Amino acid sequence: MRKLLDKGSKQENIWGINIYPDKDIRNMIEFDSIINVRPSLGITQEGLEDKDIQKKITDIVISKISFE
Repeated sequence: MRKLLDKGSKQENIWGINIYPDKDIRNMIEFDSIINVRPSLGITQEGLEDKDIQKKITDIVISKISFE
């Protein structure tokens, strides 16, 4: 995360996920990471619950992974 911040990314735009490539596309992304905890924004859990952000992340992941 530090490298992203050093390159100008804003912390509120950085989210942690886990990718399980052996699972089907609907279940391969887990929106759970310690870096998602942001008490200053009122986020006290590791899970990313915002559906709009989940969709954006899913679209990026799908565009970057080859499903051959």
